[in-house]
Amino acid sequence: MIQRLFGLLALSLSLTSFVFAADERPNILFIFSDDHAPHAIGAYDGWLKSVNPTPSIDKLASQGMLFENSFCTNSICGPSRAVIQTGKHSHKNGFMNNGNSFDWNQQTFPKLLQKVGYQTAIYGKSHLKGEPQGYDDWKVLPGQGLYYNPDLKTPDGVKRIDGHCTDVVTDLSVEWLKEKRVADKPFILMVQHKAPHRNWMPAPRHFSLYDDMEMPEPPTLFDEWKDNSPAARHQELEIDGHMDLNYDLFVDLTADYDQPASQKRQDRSAWKNMQRMSPAQNKAWRDFYGPRDEAFHKANLSGKGLVRWKYQRYAKNYLRCVKGVDESVATLMDTLAELGLDENTVVIYSSDQGFYIGDHGWYDKRWMYEESFKMPLIVKWPGVTKPGTKNQDLVQNLDYAETFLDMAGADIPEDMQGKSLVPLLKGEGKGKFREAVYYHYYEYPSVHMVPRHYGIRTERYKLMHFYQFDEWEFYDLQEDPDELTNLYKSESHQKLIGEVKQELKDLQAEYEDTSMEAEFSAEKKKEFWGADAGK
Repeated sequence: MIQRLFGLLALSLSLTSFVFAADERPNILFIFSDDHAPHAIGAYDGWLKSVNPTPSIDKLASQGMLFENSFCTNSICGPSRAVIQTGKHSHKNGFMNNGNSFDWNQQTFPKLLQKVGYQTAIYGKSHLKGEPQGYDDWKVLPGQGLYYNPDLKTPDGVKRIDGHCTDVVTDLSVEWLKEKRVADKPFILMVQHKAPHRNWMPAPRHFSLYDDMEMPEPPTLFDEWKDNSPAARHQELEIDGHMDLNYDLFVDLTADYDQPASQKRQDRSAWKNMQRMSPAQNKAWRDFYGPRDEAFHKANLSGKGLVRWKYQRYAKNYLRCVKGVDESVATLMDTLAELGLDENTVVIYSSDQGFYIGDHGWYDKRWMYEESFKMPLIVKWPGVTKPGTKNQDLVQNLDYAETFLDMAGADIPEDMQGKSLVPLLKGEGKGKFREAVYYHYYEYPSVHMVPRHYGIRTERYKLMHFYQFDEWEFYDLQEDPDELTNLYKSESHQKLIGEVKQELKDLQAEYEDTSMEAEFSAEKKKEFWGADAGK
């Protein structure tokens, strides 16, 4: 009898201990934007730092750890999100390009967090089609969503919410923290912004931001891609030749505008947004852009002058959208403090990939070149991560699911392919976190016409294979950070290239990636590249 009493007492103490431990587990606030390049964040010390684009995100970086070598596995919106949900490469989770549909029935980290007692919510851009699973509450944009007065899919059907999308997502998240959060449960709240995705439509309060200044130009604005493979010369994402004056830069754009675009696969979402605007929003829009459109027509620009004008309007609108996201970060941080949650909440800021803000003369992403391959990652973990630290390890979005689970004290499934970043955040990492990262992009032929390619990046070198056309590129990032000199045919680098190729093959075997299509024949290459074939 006494032994039974002692057993019950021990069980009771054990359960009490578990509940206490559960209460001490950190909350997780994951703020995730779209297409926000690291070099458009002040804390990353890029060439746009001088315009002070992100004071609130910079403050977050000063309170935690900034990862300087953070990369995506596939530089495009939906696939990046699928990798984060599953902790698996695109070929494993089944979502390789934006045309795919995500299988929500598969294992995802929010489902696993629910099983260990976490409350889960997601607001904003999901971009994975279907209804989210693993979330106690959700409101997500259908597809890309709209900047102005967006529709949101909810468990109760589609609802329109008036306002600018960044503010709408922020307000929903604040409402959840204040009114829907269960006080005695840890949580993960995913705040997923559309901004600063194309077509870069800022909130009215930000129209005039940067209007009185010239944006610094990227050093490679007029790159001619002379030393790249033909892939770089046959894309459709040049500010010069492919950025539409009307649909991308809003010249003369009004709600009743529906004219032919300058490219076959034109994104017309800006025009659709104009149709959604209220009369007051429309008037504010035209009051700002109208006079500037008149000045543009009078200038009658051409050549490099026109490219520079297009870059200025694009960069300013992009950073105006970034400003809304930065203000969202400030609002969310203030809300945590107001609710007394700031000391036990991990705050993470990231974006689905990098982006070209005129770098190499481009906009958009997709390539394995650094500007679109790198993604921001900033983590504040009060009492655990030393404030103001910078990490140089090679990490990927492949690691996020494992990190969330590790933070929550949950088991990490063996079939996940990433690694928890918790040891790095605790300052316990010994040796190299990983030797190299693997990349594979699939969406071709499609918008912007970037060919399918895979590759490897080590601390110093990068090797890429545009396998449909059997074109290779190799870069020494230490000597050539802008990736202007392709060393693949350099005789003095052949031994090194062979070694890196073997590392690439080893990574493909490790991640079980056998998804590559058969390489095109020489005749097919010539048909596509023309005179560039084989160069």
